[in-house]
Amino acid sequence: MTPTVAGALAEARRRGVDRLDVQLLLGAMLGKSRAWLIAHDDAPLDATQVARLNAAFEAKADGVPLAYLTGEQIFCGLPLAVGPGVLVPRPETEGLVDWALACLQGRTDVAVADLGTGSGAIALAIKSARPAAQVTAVERSPEALAMARANGARLQLAVDWHLGHWWQPLAGRQFDLVVANPPYVAADDPHLPALRHEPTSALVAGRDGLDDLRQIIAEAPPQLRPGGWLLLEHGHDQGPATRQLLAAAGFTDLSTRQDLAGLDRCSGGRKPEMPAETA
Repeated sequence: MTPTVAGALAEARRRGVDRLDVQLLLGAMLGKSRAWLIAHDDAPLDATQVARLNAAFEAKADGVPLAYLTGEQIFCGLPLAVGPGVLVPRPETEGLVDWALACLQGRTDVAVADLGTGSGAIALAIKSARPAAQVTAVERSPEALAMARANGARLQLAVDWHLGHWWQPLAGRQFDLVVANPPYVAADDPHLPALRHEPTSALVAGRDGLDDLRQIIAEAPPQLRPGGWLLLEHGHDQGPATRQLLAAAGFTDLSTRQDLAGLDRCSGGRKPEMPAETA
């Protein structure tokens, strides 16, 4: 590799690494913007930087997510620190946030919970868009929760963070809206090897991928205020099963939203309002 920015880009092409990816890697390494890299492609790289970049090329070829190599992922416009202890936030999950914000439209004093927050992506995106909302987030991994807290502090977004599994830390509390992107991959899913660098506990949910969805939905009604929404991300073929689980738990207004690829991605329902008193 010629020890310049241009040489790094040429080496990336030779190895089949996307140009944008290497620009993001270089930008993170040098603390420079993509525009700076384009304007200064003759900037020299020292031996340490070349070695780090070569190591990053090899890691990426092995399937390590780019976000782990740069240490950052943009989600709903927010720059989030990420690492191997958390699932990389996906663009598909932004659709879950959009749906949640639509449910909160015109409301201010609302309580929102994000179950299995990981890097804090969903909770922080909702808090950023609805500053008046009281946002609570739960995460069972201490490592992931520490990263979520750090993201919230850096972005100056106040979220009530809790360590625990699903509803466990929220006993006795009720919310107007609860969102979750739980593990939903089946244990024998053929795509799992490609995801081997991300935490398995954030991906796999039993034989059919529905174990965590079952638990969240079954235990949800007491945690929601009348008229409260439960919105869940799931696999592309799990929409019917998720709606059935919601219906069995007594939820109404059931629907499923598609992602940008037109695949079922999120399903949700509403806890019925309190029945009107009879005279």
